Amino acid sequence: MYIDLNALFWLTLMGLVILHWWQSQQVKEIALRHTRAHCKELDLQFLDDSISLRGLWLKRDEQGRIRFWRSYNFEFSSTGDERYTGKVVTLGSQVIALHLQPHRMH
Repeated sequence: MYIDLNALFWLTLMGLVILHWWQSQQVKEIALRHTRAHCKELDLQFLDDSISLRGLWLKRDEQGRIRFWRSYNFEFSSTGDERYTGKVVTLGSQVIALHLQPHRMH
């Protein structure tokens, strides 16, 4: 059985897309766990139990390696009446920042 170069290219491309998707799911789960823990620590309600990807870039980490930088948005509430937005940022598989919109304290 022979595989021509065109078929090999498409198989490799599909493999890379699947690998990227799989790694993205792992990073999203890390960001989700970190966000849940942060909201629990501050006694905030993490609404909808989900985060959504808002940005994806290539950036260098502290060692100079190129990594995927991802920004996720989420919603939370401090009193149960209002919805506020937050943002969690990852570089590679590490959470590097978590920002919360100014909110009421109860």
